Amino acid sequence: MSPTHATTYDIPTPVQPPDAPAKTVYLTTSGDLRESANTAAWPLQLELESIVSEQLRQAGWDVVRAFEPTDHGFVRSQRMGLEVFKQIPRDAPLVVAIANWQYSHHVLAGLRSHRGPILTVANFAPDWPGLVGLLNLNASMTKAGIRYSTLWTVDGTDDWFRANLRTWLETGSIEHDTSHVRDLPALPQSEETRLGVAVAEQLQSEKAIIGVFDEGCMGMYNAIIDDEMLNPLGIYKERLSQSELWAQMQTVPDEEADAVGAWLRDAGMTFRLGTDEATELTEEQLRWQYKMYISALRLADDFGLDAVGIQYQQGLKNICPASDLAEGLLNNVARPPVTSRDGSRVLYDGAPLPHFNEVDEGVAVDALVTNRVWTAMGLDPATTLHDVRWGEEYDGEFVWVYEISGSVPASQLRGGYEGAEGWRQDPVFFPAGGSTINGVSRPGEIVWSRVFIADGELHVDIGRASVVDLPEEETRRRKEATNPEWPIAHVVLHGIDRDQFMARHQANHAQVVYAPDAETADKALVAKAAVFDALGVHVHLCGDVNI
Repeated sequence: MSPTHATTYDIPTPVQPPDAPAKTVYLTTSGDLRESANTAAWPLQLELESIVSEQLRQAGWDVVRAFEPTDHGFVRSQRMGLEVFKQIPRDAPLVVAIANWQYSHHVLAGLRSHRGPILTVANFAPDWPGLVGLLNLNASMTKAGIRYSTLWTVDGTDDWFRANLRTWLETGSIEHDTSHVRDLPALPQSEETRLGVAVAEQLQSEKAIIGVFDEGCMGMYNAIIDDEMLNPLGIYKERLSQSELWAQMQTVPDEEADAVGAWLRDAGMTFRLGTDEATELTEEQLRWQYKMYISALRLADDFGLDAVGIQYQQGLKNICPASDLAEGLLNNVARPPVTSRDGSRVLYDGAPLPHFNEVDEGVAVDALVTNRVWTAMGLDPATTLHDVRWGEEYDGEFVWVYEISGSVPASQLRGGYEGAEGWRQDPVFFPAGGSTINGVSRPGEIVWSRVFIADGELHVDIGRASVVDLPEEETRRRKEATNPEWPIAHVVLHGIDRDQFMARHQANHAQVVYAPDAETADKALVAKAAVFDALGVHVHLCGDVNI
C-alpha cells in the first residue's frame, strides 16, 4: 500500500508591516548587549530622542517610536531588533537615534530590508560613546550597501542640524561636505614609494597570519573582513578561540605572572590598588592580566602569528579581568620579556606583536602594514587604535578626544611607563575589573588612518594630525567628561573640520602612529600609502597631506 500524502499544508503567512502614515517618522534605537550599560545610558538616550522628536515636530512631522520602553528603551539583541522592525512600515522615513555604544547587528537585518529613507543621529556629547556607536553603525551600513544619511548635534538648536534635518525630510537624503578627501595621485619615484612597493610585494609573496580570538566583537559588522578580500593582500586568518586563551592562562605559574608586574613597576608604572574586587583594582586582577599577556604571546608563537586580536568584551568579560593591559604591552617595543614554552628564547624580542583591539580586522591590516613600514624606516612601530569619542574647540581650533579603553602602548604616553597609571575598569562595562594603561598621549606628529569596506572593496583613508598638549585642568575636564580611567589623546586633524570628519569616517576606530617630526611623518605616510596602493586597496588622502 502506498503512503498517504497530505493534500493540504500549513502554509505560513509572512508578517506584513503596517502601511506608512503620511508625514510620519518612525524612531528606533540600537543598544548595548550589556544591560548594565543600557540602564546607565538610558537617561541620555531619552534626552537625545526628545531633541530629535521636537525638531521633527517643529518641521511639521509626527513621530512614532517603534516600540514602547520598559526598563529602558534600547534594542538589546538581534532577535529583539527583528521583532521591532516587523512593526515599522518599510517605506516610512526612519531615524535611528544613538546616544551610547551600540551593537550594530541588533538592527542591521531590519535596516537591510527597509525601503524608506534612513537617518542616523547622535548626540555630540562626551558622557556616553554615542558618536562611537554612530560611526560604527554608519560603517556597518556602508559595508552592507545600505543607503543612509547621518547627523549629529549638541542640543538640536544649531542651524546646521535643523537645516539638514529638514532637507532629509524633504528629499530623503543629506549631502555633506567631503571636499577634504581625494584619491591618491601617482606617487613620485622616491625611496618612500620604493619602500612601500617592496613591503607590499614581500607581504604578498611571504604572507602573514593574523590570529583572531573569536570574531565579530561588540556587533562590529564593519570590523569583519572576509577572506576573499583579505587573502589577496597576502594576509590570512588563524581562527582561534578565546576558550583556548583562557585555558592557557590557567597553566601560567603565579611567579611568572608576578615577574611581569615587577618589570612594569621597575619601569615606573604605578597602579591604583584597593581590596574590593567589585569596584577596585586588585593584585589578583593584575595577576590574571599578566597571565593573559604571557599566554597571548605563547599562542602567537605556537601558530606563527604576525598580529593578534582578542575579542574579550563577549565571553571573557564574565570570567577574567580586561584584556587592555595585555593589549597595550603587546603593542609596545619595550615590554616584559616572555620566553618560549621550552625557555630557549624570548618571544618577539625587541619588537611589538601588533594587537588589533576588539578583533577589528581593519585595524589588523592597518597595524600590520604600519609595523612593517615604520620598522623598515627605523621608527618606533608602536601603534594603536582609538575610539573617536568627542571633541570641542580649544583656543581657536577643534581638538578631538581620542580615547580607547586602556590599551595604549606606553611609548605613546607622556613619560612612557613612568607616565602610565593603572586604574580599574568601570564595572558597568568590565564586571571582572582589570587595569588600564592610563595616561595622556604625548604631543607630536602622527599619521592616522582607517581601512574599511565600501562597494564590496577595501579602502583606506589616511591623513596627518598632531597630538597637542592642553593645560592640565582642560585635560582633566575632558577626561572627567568621558572615561577618566582611559588614556586620552588630544588630536588636531590637519585640514579637516569636525563635520567633514564625521561625515566621512567609516569606523568607530582611528589608527594612530607617531613619527619624530612633521617631515618624517609625511614621508612615512607616503610609504604607507604606497603599500596599500600596491596591494590594490583604494587609497584616499584626507585633509592636508604632503605628497
